[in-house]
Amino acid sequence: MKRRYVVCGVSGRAINMWIKPIYETFSSHAELAGLLDIDPLRFKVCKREIPATQDVPEYKPEEFDKMIEETRPDAVFVVCRDCFHAGYIIKALEKDLDVITEKPMTTCWEDAIKVRDAEKKSRGKVICTFNYRYNPQHVMIRELVMAGKVGRVTHVDLNWYIDIRHGSSYFNRWNRMRENSGSLSIHKASHHFDLVNWWIGSPDPRLVHAFGALNHYGPNGPFNPSKKDGRHCSDCEERTRCAYKKRWETRASVIKVHDDHLDAFDESKGLLFTPSIYRPDMCIFDSEINIHDTIVANVKYSDGVLLNYSANFSTPYEGYRLAINGTHGRIEAEEWGGAGARAFPCPRQTDHYVDYYPIFGSRERLSVKPGVGGHGGGDSLIQEDVFLGPDPEREHRILADSKDGLSAISIGDAVYKSITEERIIDLAEVMTH
Repeated sequence: MKRRYVVCGVSGRAINMWIKPIYETFSSHAELAGLLDIDPLRFKVCKREIPATQDVPEYKPEEFDKMIEETRPDAVFVVCRDCFHAGYIIKALEKDLDVITEKPMTTCWEDAIKVRDAEKKSRGKVICTFNYRYNPQHVMIRELVMAGKVGRVTHVDLNWYIDIRHGSSYFNRWNRMRENSGSLSIHKASHHFDLVNWWIGSPDPRLVHAFGALNHYGPNGPFNPSKKDGRHCSDCEERTRCAYKKRWETRASVIKVHDDHLDAFDESKGLLFTPSIYRPDMCIFDSEINIHDTIVANVKYSDGVLLNYSANFSTPYEGYRLAINGTHGRIEAEEWGGAGARAFPCPRQTDHYVDYYPIFGSRERLSVKPGVGGHGGGDSLIQEDVFLGPDPEREHRILADSKDGLSAISIGDAVYKSITEERIIDLAEVMTH
C-alpha cells in the first residue's frame, strides 16, 4: 500500500530530494498528497519541473490543519526555513503522523526537547535526514570504529572549511540571522556534530566550550566596498567593487541570484524569488548579521571522549580534515569539494581513502569507492531508507531519529551560547530528554 506524503516547504531541496523521487523512483511505494509554502512561486516552479504534480493541492502555512484533514497523509516532510521546523513537526506528531525533517531538526535545544516530548505522546515517529552519514567514506569510518580498530575512542579532531562562494551564500540569505537558523553552528555544523556522534557511537555530549567571531562578513568585513546597509546583489551599484562577486562574475555578467536551494525563474519578473516575500540577495556586509563565520569548539562527552572542532566560512577551498584517536590506533580522513575547490584545486581531492594507523605497526590505506549522486552518494541511499524502510541487510543503524537530532542541535546551540555568554555550557540536563 502506498504511503501518502505532504511537503511543508517547497524548496529546491524538497523538489529534487523528495518530490521527484516520489514520481521517478518510488512511485509504487509513495504518493504526494499536498504542498504547503508561503510563496506561490514555489508551487509554480514545482509543477513546471514535475508536471505530474499539476493537480496536487496547494496550501498556505496557516492551512496546515486543513491540509491534513483534506489530504489524510501518513507522513509529513518538513523542508522549510529552520525556525519553522519545530512547529510543523509538533503539529504533525499531535495528529499521530510520522515526520521526515531536514536538518537541523530545530534551531535550539529547547525546541528539540519539545519535539522529543511530543513524539513520546504520539504514534508518529521522527526521522532526521542526516544524509551525510550515508557517504561511503563516512560509513567506512563508522565501521572501522565499530570493528574496534582504534580501540576505545578517546579524541576526535575535525576541521571544516567552507569556500568563499558557498560560505558567503549563507550571509546573502535568511541563515545569517540567529532567530532564523540558530546560527551556522546549528544550521551547518549540526551535520558535522551528528557525524562525530555517529562515528563514536552516539554518547551524550556533556560539556561545551567555544569561541567564535564574525571575521569575514558583516560591516567590518575586510572586503566591504563601503559601510552601507540595505544593498542587494542583483541591483547593487557597488557590485564591481565587491571581491566576493568579482571572483565569480565579470562586469558583463547577468547576476543570477537564487533562493535557498531554489534555482528557478519567475519569467514575468526575470527573478529567482518573490521580492515582496523574501530576498536571498541581501548584502553579506549588512550590520544586522548576528551569527559567526569562524568557530572553534571543545566538547566533552559523557563517556570521556573529547572533540576539537573548527569551522571557517570563507576559505579558498572546501572540505574537511578528520582524525579519530583511540587506545589502539588512529583513523585519518579528508574530503574536498565545493565550488571553491574547483576554482582552487586541492591536489588530493581526486583521491578517496581512509588511513588507519595502529598504535604499533604500519599505516593501512583503505580506498573508498565514491558514491553516485549528491553528498557523495548519501542522498540516494537515504531516500531508499525513508521510502522503503531501513535496509534489513545493514548491520548497523544509520537512519537518524529525534534523539540524534537533539544531540547534534544541543552541541550547536551550546557552541553559540558558549561564544556569546563566554562560559562552559553543561548539557547534562538537556540530554535526559
